[in-house]
Amino acid sequence: MKFVLFYHAFSSCWNNGNAHFLRGVSRELAALEHEVIVYEPSDGWSQLNAIRDGGGASLREIPALFPGVSIRPYERAPDLDAALDNADIVLVHEWNEPDLVREIGRRRATGGRFTLLFHDTHHRAVTAPHELARFDLDGYDGVLAFGEVLRQIYLTLGWASRAFTWHEGADTALYRPIPQITPQHDLVWIGNWGDDERSAELRQYLIEPVAALGLDAIIFGVRYPSDALKVIDAAGIAYGGWLPAHRAPQAFANARVTIHVPRAPYAHSLPGIPTIRMFEAMACGTPIVSAPWDDVEALFPQNTYLRVSSGTEMREALQLLLSDRELAAAMAAKARACVLAHHTCRHRAEQLLQIANALNCAPQATSVELEGAAS
Repeated sequence: MKFVLFYHAFSSCWNNGNAHFLRGVSRELAALEHEVIVYEPSDGWSQLNAIRDGGGASLREIPALFPGVSIRPYERAPDLDAALDNADIVLVHEWNEPDLVREIGRRRATGGRFTLLFHDTHHRAVTAPHELARFDLDGYDGVLAFGEVLRQIYLTLGWASRAFTWHEGADTALYRPIPQITPQHDLVWIGNWGDDERSAELRQYLIEPVAALGLDAIIFGVRYPSDALKVIDAAGIAYGGWLPAHRAPQAFANARVTIHVPRAPYAHSLPGIPTIRMFEAMACGTPIVSAPWDDVEALFPQNTYLRVSSGTEMREALQLLLSDRELAAAMAAKARACVLAHHTCRHRAEQLLQIANALNCAPQATSVELEGAAS
């Protein structure tokens, strides 16, 4: 089949945590011998910021890492006549411009012979619903939501009549253990500071425990304000700046433990949706301690990571994993086995094919009617 994917950013992962999953699914669809074409704007904010941040070389590395995926940048607007010609399945990610989302839907509604899906991987449904309300999804066959709670929101608010739970997963072709690297750091954390959505949590669960234990730690990410950088430096933590996603496995291998700090909307309003870092670290075999987060969909079984509910518990959990290497290794091995069994990009690519087949066979299907659709 011919897959046509419209993303705001595929080549760049600057402030774009979705890049890992979008790339990995594209890889797996191509490996399953489907034609995969990705359209992205050549002047998107993620790509322009990556270049300003000195990441031009990392952008040029992407095509070779994803053989079989045709990346087609466009200026101003894509040629939809050419892009949609003979397409079987079209995915439109929610960071695209509303005009493009609407026009692709219009073409589906006026005779397009492809299955059209809108893909939502953000918390705007609860934090900025007015932004999602700008999207005209009338012509879409369904919505792919990266958590069951988000799927329910689309249906309850009438934004879609058909929605499917489609969690992110790990691109295990890239994210895997690198045993030849000897860890140089006690802890690594990869994530963007953002818009104060977890600034208090980062201080409580990352900066303060690391400082109290005197750990050798490093942080990677972007959009860190000067006051945050001062706090990080005062805690004795190194700041590595932007880390391109495809280089994250080396960073995980170079540390003995990592932590999971979800943004406030995922911790409070959208339970069951982990950050992509959970999948990444587990696939890389790095032990995880998580700040408060409710795994209501039971994605990860017990003893695949440690859960804490306070800064004191975080400090104790980190000390435990760093002092008991056998425990840390056993937990990391169980977590990686869970990802390989249930949460790879190959699993998600196969699920996408299942969803498309259900739409074509039963127009009123929803994710609860699909085997494994919420896993």
